[in-house]
Amino acid sequence: MTLIAGSYEKFIWGFSLKTQKNKSASEENPNLNTKTIALNSLFSYPSHTAPIKTLAVSGPVAVSGGGDECIKIYDLVTSSEIGSVLTTATTTSLAFYSPSDLSFPRNLVAGTDSGTVEIYDADPFVHLKSVKVHKRAVADVAVHRSGRLALSVGRDGRLAMVNLLNGRRTFCSRLDKEAGLVKYGLGGSAGKDMFFMGVEQKVYVHDSEDARILMEFEARSKVLCIAPGENGLIFTGGEDRCVTAWDTSSGKLAYCIENAHNARVKGVVVLGSKKVGSDTPYLIASASSDGVIRVWDVRMAASSQTQIPVAETETKSRLTCLAGSSEKGREFGWLLHLFKF
Repeated sequence: MTLIAGSYEKFIWGFSLKTQKNKSASEENPNLNTKTIALNSLFSYPSHTAPIKTLAVSGPVAVSGGGDECIKIYDLVTSSEIGSVLTTATTTSLAFYSPSDLSFPRNLVAGTDSGTVEIYDADPFVHLKSVKVHKRAVADVAVHRSGRLALSVGRDGRLAMVNLLNGRRTFCSRLDKEAGLVKYGLGGSAGKDMFFMGVEQKVYVHDSEDARILMEFEARSKVLCIAPGENGLIFTGGEDRCVTAWDTSSGKLAYCIENAHNARVKGVVVLGSKKVGSDTPYLIASASSDGVIRVWDVRMAASSQTQIPVAETETKSRLTCLAGSSEKGREFGWLLHLFKF
């Protein structure tokens, strides 16, 4: 499992999460948790010449975008930067399309401050199409799991849909209020295809088929990040310094990690799995502008009033974004020659 964080100071941070056996466990106590989580540093260096605004991770590859009109590409297996793509505008949002049958992403979709959505082929990394979608900057982009569609929200107060197969905007609608976040995911008790929009302190849950609002959740302050989880849960973080889980099956608050950080939460990543037989706990990670990254076992967070992170690290920088992957890097044969710049 890998976490990547970007900062206002232009630094990129890489960490690996590893489970380790607890030496205090004994055979006489089979129910005792025999594993602990270690957050180990992989790399840290100034990768951009302007603040990093966005990150995306898929399997063994990560990308970062900032105000220097450049997208940097990283190989997480070797913990190295392997190339970059020059852009004509500041990259504000990044999202991969990763087919389940491949060990590396097929496409990268980027939003820019000029209102365009840029489509890239990730094998090799080449630019395919630029689509003018918004009149102002793109705030966020999300790619559907089919790889056919992408959603974007912009500073012009609109929601738009882009057909990734022909590179055209197919839908655009004015919102009542400007949205800053959009994410695809599965929700409800039946795992229904949904998308989630963050509008100030609210999160709206929409049906992906007809875009109708199914429910809404209201946080105590502005929501700055959204991460869809499993079993109908979505996680949010924001200016209230908490990490909150919402249940799309019941339409209610599931639980909240109070005061998860000392400053606003800028990123939340779902790591582990609840599936039977998984060798890792169900983990989420959060990053804050206070420079701290924390990892939580939500099974403990949901059942206890005292919520303590299972791992944490201090970067001593103002973190702006967080991305991660629960895949194990050694399982992938990442081929550098796939990227031809």
